[in-house]
Amino acid sequence: MQKELTYYRIDENNEEQFLIEESERLYSLPRYSYADYLLFKVEERLEIIKGRLLKMSAPNRIHQEISAFVHNTIFNFLKNRNCRAYTAPFDVRLPVKNNKKDNEIFTVVQPDIVVVCDLTKLDDRGCCGAPELVIEILSPGNSKKEIQLKFDVYEEAGVLEYWIVYPESKTILVYLLENGKYKGLKPVSYEGFVVSKVLEGIEIDVEEVFSQ
Repeated sequence: MQKELTYYRIDENNEEQFLIEESERLYSLPRYSYADYLLFKVEERLEIIKGRLLKMSAPNRIHQEISAFVHNTIFNFLKNRNCRAYTAPFDVRLPVKNNKKDNEIFTVVQPDIVVVCDLTKLDDRGCCGAPELVIEILSPGNSKKEIQLKFDVYEEAGVLEYWIVYPESKTILVYLLENGKYKGLKPVSYEGFVVSKVLEGIEIDVEEVFSQ
């Protein structure tokens, strides 16, 4: 029997709207967990942020090219190092405290790029726990509220370093976690290099990032 799957979409006006989609679900809940996520049978890519189900917009060509370049640069840097880099779609479960059962996790995201150095967090389904580094590449479909939601959950989960890539302005913002709060560094644009505290020694030429 088909049931209605209720999810949130954050529109251009930063307002949450209920949308109804038909889906082969056995039941529907107002607050979704990772256990629910595993039952979804829809073609769209989805994320859950604090129990809210969000549809992900499809990345455009520029987004894909930037992601490929940055990931390949990090991947090559990590050879013979005890860290792993992954690109979306790759599920990152962000449990609260030690509540790691499927029905206790209410945030599941698919960042564009993640780096995990604590390999005990990796399993066959992705990563359970905060990656050391998260990189999000913005697209026209991202709203300001969506950006803020992800900023908050990464900060709360303890992601040590967070990069936000802005293709339109050709700028990269880097945030470092200090005493549980993100501290933003000076924006990096053309003729600059992004360096990482987590991946000490890496330098990424911003001009090359946006020349793809």
